[in-house]
Amino acid sequence: MSTTPSPLDLPAGQQLQLTEWGQTPLEAVDKHLHLVEQLPPDPSRLGPNDVVVAVRAVAVGWVDLLMMSGQYQHAVQPPYTPGLEYAGEVVWAGEQALQRWPLGTRVLNDGLRTGPRSVGPYKREGGFATYALAPADGLRRIPDTWRFEQGCGLLGNYETAWHCLVARGRLQAGETVLIHGASGSTGLAAVHVARLVGATVIATGRSVEKLAVVAEQGAHHVIHSAAAPDDDGQPQVARFRDEVKALTGGRGVDVVYDAVGGPISLETLRCVAFGARYCIVGWAATPFVARGKGQRGAPNANVLPTNLIMMKGLDVLGCPTVISTHRDPSIRRPRLAAIDAWVEEGKLVPHVGRTFAWDGSLDSARAALQAKWRSEAVGTVVLRWTDA
Repeated sequence: MSTTPSPLDLPAGQQLQLTEWGQTPLEAVDKHLHLVEQLPPDPSRLGPNDVVVAVRAVAVGWVDLLMMSGQYQHAVQPPYTPGLEYAGEVVWAGEQALQRWPLGTRVLNDGLRTGPRSVGPYKREGGFATYALAPADGLRRIPDTWRFEQGCGLLGNYETAWHCLVARGRLQAGETVLIHGASGSTGLAAVHVARLVGATVIATGRSVEKLAVVAEQGAHHVIHSAAAPDDDGQPQVARFRDEVKALTGGRGVDVVYDAVGGPISLETLRCVAFGARYCIVGWAATPFVARGKGQRGAPNANVLPTNLIMMKGLDVLGCPTVISTHRDPSIRRPRLAAIDAWVEEGKLVPHVGRTFAWDGSLDSARAALQAKWRSEAVGTVVLRWTDA
């Protein structure tokens, strides 16, 4: 059996720390995100089931950004290290954990068990760091053929897509689903999951170039949903009802995956079939629903017209994947089984849209976070250590 090295044998590293919430995510990135030295973990504070992971790649997530301004439903009081999902190698493991995770094992973290979106003692241990601390049951092996970048784009994206489309939306083979925000990390995962279920996918987006990639990734049809800005320069939504009706033989879609919200939702209600399931996944078009700096309340909440909901006989379904799972962990088993089977069969591989090299500087990390906020890539945005 491998001997367990002392964490003191590991060289010092670096980590990002959020010292306070910003009024907005970009303010947090610019003013409250700092690069600090990271000493190896103190062995006296590690337990037999603890694992130290040398981070090689970390996903740059939309949720990470919202959490930095305290505008996400799950709030971690600063200071903490962001980075919900990461991948790397095991460099130390406690006596019990070592039996499961030998040194050098390539792993990805389970963001519901460790990191800022978890609820236990590891919630400050994000992946924007040289090292991340995790419990033994908070890690999973990376498939041998995958890169670290792909590993950190798996669970959060595909668990969200499966929960929303399958568990909540009851999507079936032969049905048609309309996916908004299809070029985002969870949106593209929704395209993949819907295809694997056997549904017909209509995907929308505001960029023709990004929609071309979404089509390459499996969407049967793509719709450019952006219209010319109004007189005040505000972005507008195109009228796509007729296009959707034409693609569905006049019937409308059976399921909607709406991670965008705002004006696009109203147009969507006009192109669904009677009795459709409308899955509310997020509100990327209106990120400032809640007040910044961790203040509670939702003064800018989105509104749906109840008359259209009633006349269409719709099921409007809130789909908070993480909240639902923390409340009832048993709902996770079937979706992990489905995802694991698709991965094992080679049917599911995360798409990495853009990789930023992290040279240990604050500037390189900021560039990746700013690019994610501006939605510059299709699929997962990743920050990868340059020496990995």
